[in-house]
Amino acid sequence: MLKVFAQNETDERALVRIQDGISLQRDTLFLLNLRLRIQNRFGILLNDVTNTPEFDARVRRLRLRLDGYVLSPKVQYYVQLSFSQADQELDRSNTPQIIRDAILYYVFSDKFYMGFGQSKLPGNRQRVISSGSLQFVDRSLANATFNLDRDFGFFFYYDTDIGIQKINVKTAITTGEGRNAQITSAGLCYTGRVEWLPFGKFVNAGDFTEGDLEIEKTFKLSLAAGYSFNQNTSRTGGQIGGQLFERRDFSTFIADGIAKFNGWAFQAEYFRRHTINPITQNSDGQIAFVYNGIGYAAQLSKFFQPGWEVALRLASTVPDDDIKAVATRFDEYLTGVSRYLRGHRIKAQLNGGYIDHFQPSGRRRDALLTFQVEFGF
Repeated sequence: MLKVFAQNETDERALVRIQDGISLQRDTLFLLNLRLRIQNRFGILLNDVTNTPEFDARVRRLRLRLDGYVLSPKVQYYVQLSFSQADQELDRSNTPQIIRDAILYYVFSDKFYMGFGQSKLPGNRQRVISSGSLQFVDRSLANATFNLDRDFGFFFYYDTDIGIQKINVKTAITTGEGRNAQITSAGLCYTGRVEWLPFGKFVNAGDFTEGDLEIEKTFKLSLAAGYSFNQNTSRTGGQIGGQLFERRDFSTFIADGIAKFNGWAFQAEYFRRHTINPITQNSDGQIAFVYNGIGYAAQLSKFFQPGWEVALRLASTVPDDDIKAVATRFDEYLTGVSRYLRGHRIKAQLNGGYIDHFQPSGRRRDALLTFQVEFGF
């Protein structure tokens, strides 16, 4: 039997609540949800050093997602594949990395479930939010520098209610080498995150979508903090980035929050990363380093019926003194206008602004303008 449903993206859990997409189901023995989304982009970038425009015209994302359950609603699965070149990490591997998520879950109760496989770590909120539920065409530069991304291992999720308040606890023990790692090291990565919703749940899990498209009737707030310790990792960002010449241990602290009311939305994130001796060097004098430092980002938006939104973003990364001789500080200033035709599933977005690069050799400013269309079901 074939039916067409809609489906809400919440966090990294496999979805069994069906509202959108294509679904195949046989009683309580089998459920398969299929979703496809496309992001097509055209952008112009002009820096004040060369004054020569650069163009970015491509399929930014093409994703196929499958989730559901087998044998029982307690045994769930979640698979996500990526097919665009920008999604396959070809900059660090000659082999396309099409597998983004491949994880099995067992649901013990409405309050507790666990997963085994490859999935997003419980890191900062903007990274966990689907790229299809963003109010800008890309996540912030602070996220790009400090996020935990995906990893392979064991994931544990627990939530409880205290009156109207809701508390979510998310933990993971993973390899620390990122998605589709060919080898794993002697160390592991340990990650934990706690979320507090003092005024109850958001409408349609709005604490994991950007913008107040649901137009919350009462003030809603989610505050969270998390910590990740990656032991003996080989990459500059732990689960992401290029290869270090020597393995390192490092820690990442994350705090974030999101608030929504009557079409207004505000979200902010803070990062702190630290390692001892962050700069590594090979025998030829080449260096690779861990970005020790802090990052922060904030976004403010207003949603207007019948589907328009305006948004502002400020973001920055600040390297510590021990890497200032080799690292770049970034300051990002963006404005955005979005037209939502069917929520985040079908939308058009226009972003404009500039990014300042404070490099050891001097300052550079990039002005940018990007148009993107998203279509999904």
